[in-house]
Amino acid sequence: MVPEELRYTEQHEWIALVGDDTVRVGITEYAQRQLGDIVFVQLPEVGRQVTEGNSLGEVESTKSVSDIYAPLAGEVVAINDAVVTAPETINEAPYGDGWLVELRISDPAQVDGLLDAAGYREKIGEV
Repeated sequence: MVPEELRYTEQHEWIALVGDDTVRVGITEYAQRQLGDIVFVQLPEVGRQVTEGNSLGEVESTKSVSDIYAPLAGEVVAINDAVVTAPETINEAPYGDGWLVELRISDPAQVDGLLDAAGYREKIGEV
């Protein structure tokens, strides 16, 4: 499942606009399926400045540890404490309660440069 209203990165993060200059970030259903059972999540502190493409946290599964990459530059304005205490939430609801962080971005137009649902489906072979 690839929700139409979201944007996506090549590294399998999804992005949803939640305000004029704020986006919510998570990992896609495809990514969580590849990882398997998620057992640990490390997220950045609120207030941290992140650079597009750099790691902003980690997701550990029974198979591996994977970096979560900042899809856009900005400031971390919220983290989802629920996934820190119950990492399996990402497996259960990657596009819902399994979100990871919210970022205040300097240029909301950057969102348009990310993959749309059709482009992401093509990337993961679900055309």
